[in-house]
Amino acid sequence: MTHNKHLLQRVDVLKAKLDQHRDWQRNEILEALNIEYTYDSNRIEGNTLTLRETDLVIHKGLTIGGKPMNEHLEAINHYEAINFIRDLIKSDEPFNQHNLLSIHALILQGIDRPNAGRFRQVPVMISGSQHTPPQPWQIDKLMEDYFLFYQQNREILHPVILAAELHERLATIHPFIDGNGRTARLVMNLILLQSGYPIANISGETNARLAYYNTLEKCNLEHDKTEFHRLIIAYVINTLERLLKLVDTPDER
Repeated sequence: MTHNKHLLQRVDVLKAKLDQHRDWQRNEILEALNIEYTYDSNRIEGNTLTLRETDLVIHKGLTIGGKPMNEHLEAINHYEAINFIRDLIKSDEPFNQHNLLSIHALILQGIDRPNAGRFRQVPVMISGSQHTPPQPWQIDKLMEDYFLFYQQNREILHPVILAAELHERLATIHPFIDGNGRTARLVMNLILLQSGYPIANISGETNARLAYYNTLEKCNLEHDKTEFHRLIIAYVINTLERLLKLVDTPDER
């Protein structure tokens, strides 16, 4: 974390500036961020809907010709999961296993009913990764430790580092048959929202996606989280700067 100290200081300065504005929380801005986040998070997992198509599926209920029904469901489900985590923030409910399973259930709703909202019961391999996720009999204890880590560190770690840690740890445990990546990114953003941050959107563009996967792989194989933390911090900074440009008046810059 010390390697990224100067970046976290930059985050704190930008966050303090954004806190002086409430304009960025207007519904139309939040909606645009929700759609963009849904588009990119699904794109990381191979969904081929464009940003415009994602918006039309969610807001107009349209079916896009030539695109699989599952891709439509992935867009709708992810959007609903964002609304769910935003509602959790309003109710001031802490992050727990029940909420995690609810997020995952929304992600796989109508796509894989038997496994939606349930930890996996079988071993899995991750395509393109050298990391082998834990065996299913290990998951209950690992997830117990996961939430213990959250409880012990929620008031200690910088919110962006806590968000990155919960993302990485969940992706490494890989507790679900499918939907691990989207769920981990939603958990990350739940933690950010809890501390008053906007959603941090990891780009689904090819090079960005590769960099994201490579830093996660480094966490697993080399037990070095510095680059992954730096990547998440950079996305948070990008979002903060973007929103500040949107709401700042010229004489405030």
